[in-house]
Amino acid sequence: MTTSTAAATVRTRVRIPLSFPDGYQVTAEVITFNGLADGAEHIALVLGDPAAATTPLVRLHSECLTGDVFGSARCDCGPQLREAVERIATTGGVLLYLRQEGRGIGLYNKLDAYALQDAGLDTYQANTALGLPEDARDYTAAAQMLTALGITDLNLLTNNPDKAQQLRGLGVSVARTVPTGVHTTPSNLRYLHAKVEHTHHTIALTSMPALVG
Repeated sequence: MTTSTAAATVRTRVRIPLSFPDGYQVTAEVITFNGLADGAEHIALVLGDPAAATTPLVRLHSECLTGDVFGSARCDCGPQLREAVERIATTGGVLLYLRQEGRGIGLYNKLDAYALQDAGLDTYQANTALGLPEDARDYTAAAQMLTALGITDLNLLTNNPDKAQQLRGLGVSVARTVPTGVHTTPSNLRYLHAKVEHTHHTIALTSMPALVG
């Protein structure tokens, strides 16, 4: 079943040179939008030449202040963002940077959930213990952004099957999903295992050390 969405329009286009701590540099065309369903300030980063790609590579990246900005090792968000930018720039495509901190529950709630994880709960149990959804993200705005950019058929860079399912339900054709790399630290192993076991993320557990205890 396909759900129709209202149209969004491009608001601003501006080119911004990006530089990462490991020295990788690339220029992105950063695009803002009018008319997004949730009213949030999501942005699109156009990388490489999407028109030259047979099927553009797209990533929906949910904002993670702790991981993306401060390099937190409790998640894999920062390394996924770095990887995605280079891979998309190489093939041509778009990264949607979505303001969905903490799988949509917000920064303060995410940090509250971290405290519960320190007490033994996994990332999903912690959310529900706070009376919040396990994953509150809705990708209607992402579908609007893609449509405004003229992208209706794409390869999706993700380990999360829900992203492809939601996009398809919103009328976006996902030709195939492409998993990201496995970015492990001693501090994020429980988090990654929970994503695989609970929501069936396509993270190769064989490349991850086993949990102890």
